[in-house]
Amino acid sequence: MTQESKEARLKQYLNSRAADGELYFKSKFIADDVGLSAKEIGALMVKLSDSAEDLEIEKWSYTSATTWRVSPV
Repeated sequence: MTQESKEARLKQYLNSRAADGELYFKSKFIADDVGLSAKEIGALMVKLSDSAEDLEIEKWSYTSATTWRVSPV
C-alpha cells in the first residue's frame, strides 16, 4: 500500500468521524479501524495537519500518547 493511499484512507475516516463536529482521539485507538499502526497514523496526522484543507487538525494534549483534535472547516 502506498503512502498516498494510507493518507487518503485516514483522511476519509477523519472526514466521516468529524462530520458532525469535533473528534478527539489517540492514534492507538483508531489503528484497527483504519488498518494502520499508531506510529503510521501519528506521522500521517502531522502531514495532514499541513495539507488537509477541509479539516482542522491540532495536537491537543500529550499524556502517554498524543491526543488529536479534528474538526471540519
